[in-house]
Amino acid sequence: MRGNLPTLIDKHTRFHSLKSEQEEDSRRGFRCLRRVIGAVGLLLALAGAAWAQLGVGMETGAVISGYNDVRVPKEEGTALSLSDQLSTKTKPFVRLRVSYLFARRHWLSLLVAPLSVEARGSVGSAVHFDGADFPAHAPLVASYRFDSYRLTYRYLLRDRGATRLAVGITAKIRDAAIRLEGSGISGETTNTGFVPLLSGRFEWWPGQWLGVILDVDAAAAPQGRAEDALVAVAYVPRRHLQLYSGYRILEGGADVEQVYNFALFHYLCLGATWTF
Repeated sequence: MRGNLPTLIDKHTRFHSLKSEQEEDSRRGFRCLRRVIGAVGLLLALAGAAWAQLGVGMETGAVISGYNDVRVPKEEGTALSLSDQLSTKTKPFVRLRVSYLFARRHWLSLLVAPLSVEARGSVGSAVHFDGADFPAHAPLVASYRFDSYRLTYRYLLRDRGATRLAVGITAKIRDAAIRLEGSGISGETTNTGFVPLLSGRFEWWPGQWLGVILDVDAAAAPQGRAEDALVAVAYVPRRHLQLYSGYRILEGGADVEQVYNFALFHYLCLGATWTF
């Protein structure tokens, strides 16, 4: 027991160190987001009575799990696929967006994009997840949540003829959790943090009422990556209403000491945007 004491103390110290780092990252992210919101407020104040347009959008459809590989913690945890070793059902989703276009070329939006899926099944070997040990062949239920809140600013670089191109940045807050339970045992890892993304949108309108849209938020770093891209066909049945249908891909993850997780989700989506 005495020989194991330094090891236990080291694990305890490392756990609290990692927890403190996560809390500091979250605080730093929220401070950055507050600055961004302050800058947005200033821009809106400067815009004043300038030409402006408010938009409200909703997107829905089905989300299908591609790969979803998890190992918690990265070094000691068991590699587990929530899509191959377990089974994840297709489920409906909803995304909501409020946007504000002012001075004809400046566009701001706030997106709320919740995502949660559930995987069930069993694996033929024991699973070590976040300090919990699950026996082989035990029925497992994995809950995967990745909620996203994004504030985006884009500048319209080109609006000529049939094409439009806008580029900018996105301040993203992620609120994520992975929980595994079975045989009366459970383990869970959570993460809330700030992620800056590059943002862009390209539109091609060969006709007055019909167009093609490519919309992207993405970033990459040594610790991980994130991509959210939509390809869609848009239709404008009336002046202040745009409908679209297409395919969205959400991919990315993190490769850090406390967790390894990379996931891919396919979205079959229908959307509508009302402008006022």
